[in-house]
Amino acid sequence: MRLSALLIGGSLSGMALAAPVGGGAEEDLVIHAGAIVAIPGEIQRGPSTIVVRGGRIAEIESGYVERPGAKLIDLKGRTLLPGLIDTHVHFSFSPETKLWSGAIDTAEDVALFAFSNAKKTLEAGFTTVRDVGSDGYSIHALRDAVNEGVVIGPRIFLSGTSLSIVGGHGDMSGLNRKATEALYPYDFTGACTGAVECALRVREAAKYGADLIKITSTGGIMSQQARGLGQHLSDEELTSIVTTAHGLGLKVAAHAHGEGGVAASVRAGVDSIEHGTYLDEDTARLMAKRGTWLVPTLGLLDGRKDADASPAVQAKMAEARRVAGRNIRLAVQYKLNVAFGTDAGVSPHGQNARQFRLMVEQGPMTPAAALRSATVDAAALLGQSDNLGTIEVGKYADMIAVAGDPYRDITLLEHVPTVIKDGRIIVHDQPSAP
Repeated sequence: MRLSALLIGGSLSGMALAAPVGGGAEEDLVIHAGAIVAIPGEIQRGPSTIVVRGGRIAEIESGYVERPGAKLIDLKGRTLLPGLIDTHVHFSFSPETKLWSGAIDTAEDVALFAFSNAKKTLEAGFTTVRDVGSDGYSIHALRDAVNEGVVIGPRIFLSGTSLSIVGGHGDMSGLNRKATEALYPYDFTGACTGAVECALRVREAAKYGADLIKITSTGGIMSQQARGLGQHLSDEELTSIVTTAHGLGLKVAAHAHGEGGVAASVRAGVDSIEHGTYLDEDTARLMAKRGTWLVPTLGLLDGRKDADASPAVQAKMAEARRVAGRNIRLAVQYKLNVAFGTDAGVSPHGQNARQFRLMVEQGPMTPAAALRSATVDAAALLGQSDNLGTIEVGKYADMIAVAGDPYRDITLLEHVPTVIKDGRIIVHDQPSAP
């Protein structure tokens, strides 16, 4: 029988309301685990007891230790892992979102839709995400509601609207001018021209609560344009954005497909390259030297049908499929920092873990390295290594359990039977009663 915590989504009467403080469970939670991957990439521990208190891991002991009066969850037949992290999602849309949705959907519609996508993601074992571009400020409200314990959802770090050139990927295209200006006025978008205006956009994003800055350095595969994937933001604009963001303590994530735009972004000092579809060896070497992260989004086109796209998009999809896996192969070859990110929103929410298989097949990465990219390494990219990414005393009690050894079979992560966030049992499969 599948037990699931009351979560965000569904009808208003069924929307989960959490305790109004901190988000952690009130009573101690004791977990008896058959094995623990405490630090992904390192040797597993055997049978262990984990004590959770106040939403954080309080104790870890070998063997099965009884704690009278505490709530017990029996995972003796399962392997316990840190909660997974997806560093590239878009909660406000999905593969089914239509180009004209802005003419129909209200801010409330967008917020509820983001709730439902967050629910799918958390139930799939992803207890933390980085949202790198959602419409309006609905995602800010969702992040804050989760942090304040108003609703239960994955921990969210967000960029808000992506910064782009006028008419580039990230700015609206595909509608006539009248419709575009009515639905997406210039001040509503992240479009900017020149170093001064781009710096202003960064400061505005920081003012309204962004945790990082997302930019679109190149064209995009899913843009309704046939102008290719080359560099969009100029070198001067890139440098201005990075300098301003870093001065405000914010990292910069750069959407970049074409090799010229990837290289320019790295030279400008961005913290992560998102996609890196046409990454080449020279830029991979530069990324290794500078410590620039790669978020490979291998699932971007996984399962998408060309027939569902416009002719302009179909051509770019076909070319991207031709070079699929180049980025992750170069990342492995040059030992780049890799953080797990799927582009969920372009790909289906809740199916994020399908990318693990692609990383292992296309890298090839070991299952342990792929798992590490979604835990230890993703936490490092977020600047959250003290709180996330491993099962250690003092860290958030974000954990999942699988029925087997993920070092041997990474596809186990595609079906996670137990999810715990902040010490709360979100999902737990139990054997059905006879």
